[in-house]
Amino acid sequence: MRLAPTAILFDWDNTLANGWAAIQAGLNAAFREFGLPEWSMEQVLANTRHSMAETFPAIFGEQWHRARDVFYVAVREQHLQVLRPMPGTAPMLQLAMTIAPLAIVSNKQGPMLRDEVAHLRWDGFFRAAVGAGDASADKPSAAPLHMALRACAVPAGPEAWYIGDTALDMQAARAAGMTAVLLGDASHDGGIAACNPDMQFADAAALAAHLVTLDKRSHMTNA
Repeated sequence: MRLAPTAILFDWDNTLANGWAAIQAGLNAAFREFGLPEWSMEQVLANTRHSMAETFPAIFGEQWHRARDVFYVAVREQHLQVLRPMPGTAPMLQLAMTIAPLAIVSNKQGPMLRDEVAHLRWDGFFRAAVGAGDASADKPSAAPLHMALRACAVPAGPEAWYIGDTALDMQAARAAGMTAVLLGDASHDGGIAACNPDMQFADAAALAAHLVTLDKRSHMTNA
């Protein structure tokens, strides 16, 4: 029997929750403000990986702070209303928290991330929810993952997992020295092979089915 992970860190958008309608609305509001073409949902999914501090300067240049403000006004108008759990996520988290301490690491702005976690009433699942701007650097840097691991009182290492839906998440996991776990088929990011995960699960139900097979002795002192 394989040993359970010492900690499980999760990405947020498209891994645990679906709030893409609000993100699309925010991006397109900023694009309209600057006379740029709007993005379809497919384009949003394919191009939203890095934190805003990294991506917006490349798109909007020196005016990126104004674009950021337009984005957040539009997102905050609806992000809690359109937010939905990914299928099977709540029961998977209920199981996972009996296996290892859990935390979130996302490139979504930290306060907004924590508002969404609270809105779904999922605060009790996680030791921390680390978002963009909370650590010294954002994903794919190891810094936010190491911050989350400290909240879990678990050292970095391959015994800890980071679960996400993109190649950037797999890069962040490896930068942190963790096991890189892909959730879904990454069809919006070049597919499974392009992401090159250490492990892959089709969905939350498949992940839960795997977790119940693991030996929990490896993390008992961290529970």
